[in-house]
Formats: sequence, structure tokens, C-alpha cells
Amino acid sequence: MVETTTPAYTESTFSVYEEIEKMGHEQLVICHDSATGLKAIIGIHNTVLGPALGGTRLWNYKNDQEAITDVLRLSRGMTFKNAISGLNIGGGKAVIIGDAKTVKSEALLRRFGKFVESLNGKYITAEDVNMRTEDMEFIAMETRHVTGLSEERGGGGDPSPVTAYSTYMGMKAAAQKAYGSESLTGKVVAVQGVGQVGKHLVEFLSKENAEIYVTDISEERIAHVVEEYGAKAVTMDEIYDLDVDIYAPCALGATINDDTLSRLKCDIIAGAANNQLKDEEKHGKLLLKKGVVYAPDFVINAGGVMNVCAEYMGGYNREATYRQAEKIFDTCLEILNKAEIEKIPTQEAAIKIAMKRIQDIAQLKSML
Repeated sequence: MVETTTPAYTESTFSVYEEIEKMGHEQLVICHDSATGLKAIIGIHNTVLGPALGGTRLWNYKNDQEAITDVLRLSRGMTFKNAISGLNIGGGKAVIIGDAKTVKSEALLRRFGKFVESLNGKYITAEDVNMRTEDMEFIAMETRHVTGLSEERGGGGDPSPVTAYSTYMGMKAAAQKAYGSESLTGKVVAVQGVGQVGKHLVEFLSKENAEIYVTDISEERIAHVVEEYGAKAVTMDEIYDLDVDIYAPCALGATINDDTLSRLKCDIIAGAANNQLKDEEKHGKLLLKKGVVYAPDFVINAGGVMNVCAEYMGGYNREATYRQAEKIFDTCLEILNKAEIEKIPTQEAAIKIAMKRIQDIAQLKSML
């Protein structure tokens, strides 16, 4: 007789259902297809304001738990981002697991498109890390619920320049709060990550004559911005120890954590990366205690979703989208002032504003 035992579970055991409950998600969709090698997860956080819109990230996660945690955090952030931006859409996100250099193919992307289509419009996808406009076009062969298409196909094209512009506006609002002037001329800025968004942010900073330090996992990307904009290159680890005015995380999330907070020497944190605070509550309070002006990521990087949302709604106009993104300066300043008055972290202040809009619309809908 073979004796079997059930593994003992401890308090530290990861529970998908507990995480969904804690973060308030509506749905988590696991997508798998052996033929194409597709392993994907779609997180739908909140659809009170409308269908969930958020990009698809392709990343080589260490394990399934890391991928699930990422999609849950990212989709929740999209809810707040879309709400505070005044968009009539909810929050969602997707991740595809794998090495972008080896797994990406037409077949895989089209199979993912079929999964998106199966949700009947509850989730709308777009670009994110390691996903480009041309990838969206493969997905669009299988679903209508995709945005970020090329201009040749009537889309808005690459949304990253608009994301960079809104981040730049948020950075200027933070400078207004910290220094009494929005000017970034002469300010020393450390940009972590010079991919699609980061390189455009460097361009905006260069035009304003800021002093720029950059780092990235790609030596090629670093070389480009050093040559093009006169930025100074540092290693991935050195970026945290620089004596700068502004730290701009523009790569992956969680770079504001126990280790880096003891090393960062800056007055402002304002960047395009999602989920910059590893622990939202703990590290938000530590930034407040240190007196660092933190421009919440989901507020200032909203230019990209404004761009793809305008495309999806029809009648896309790039100039109008940039005008909308420019208003993030005022939104960010409002949040920074609210946080100061209420003596709370800026992240908390921003979430309060976003949640109030969602709750107000939910109540309105319940009366109809």
C-alpha cells in the first residue's frame, strides 16, 4: 500500500484566491496553448467605469507566482490610472510568460488574440514591455478588442512618446511642488531604463537642458541616448547612489524598496515604470518621512493609455491626446497638494481620488 500525504501549508504559502480577494479583482484568466507554447494570464481588476483596458507584457518570469503577482498588481494599477485620468474604462492587464527573443511568433500572438476575443470585450489589450505595434496587428487578426495599431491601419501608432510626455509633465509638477518652479533646466535627473518610453523622456529632458544620467540592461540603448542627447552612462547598481535632484524609474517595478530607499539621494521620484513601490503602504510612508516628493506612477504615466483609449473609441487625434496628457501636470499637482494637506503619502492621496470616482459611478449605475 502506497501512503500519500498532503503537503503542509504555512502562512507564507501563496494563495491566488487570497491575493485576488485582497486586491479586489473581478477575474483572473489563465490562457494555455501547447501548440504555440502560449502561457498567458489576463487580470481583470475592475469594470465599473467600462471594459478593462491595459497592455500585454511579455516577460521571462522566474515562476508562475511571480507572473500572477505582476499581473494582479499591474491590472489594479490600471484601474486607478484610468479612473484618475477621467477615462470611461476599467482596469486590466495581461502577461505572456517567456523569453521575448524565443517565444514570440505570429501563431502565439494570434492564439493570444483568440483568448482576448473569448472575453467578449470585457478586456481590451495594447502594448507593454516587449510588445510592439506590429505585435498588436497579429493579435488584431483574431480579435476586435485590441488597440495600439499602426497609423497605416487607422490606429494611433506607438503610444510610448505620449507616455513619456505625460511623465515629463508629472515630473514638472513635482518640481513645482519641491522647488517652486516647474523648470527642469540644470536639474540632475537619473533615468533608469531607456527603452521605448525612457528614451523619449530623455529627449524631453535634454531639450530643457537637464543634466541626465542613464542606465539600462541594453548597452545598445545606452549608447544611443549617450550619443544622441549627451547623457552620462552609469551601471545598473550605481543609479541608486547618485547625488541627483530627480530619480526617474522607467524600467520594471519595485525599484523603491528597503535597499534602495536607504541609498537614494534625491528630492523627487517621478518616472514611467509601473508599481514603483515594492510595498505600497510601507514605502509610501517612508518616502513621506524622508520628505521625498513622489509623483505616483499610475498618475503620471497615463499618457499611453490616453492614447490607446482615444484610438479604441474612434476618431483618434494625436494633438488632442497630447493636450489631454498635458493636463496631468494639474492632476499631479492637485494630488501632491492633497497629500500635503492631509499629511498622507501621495500614492494614498491618488488612490483616494481614483476610488471616489469609481464609487460615485458605481452608485450612479445602481440607481439606473
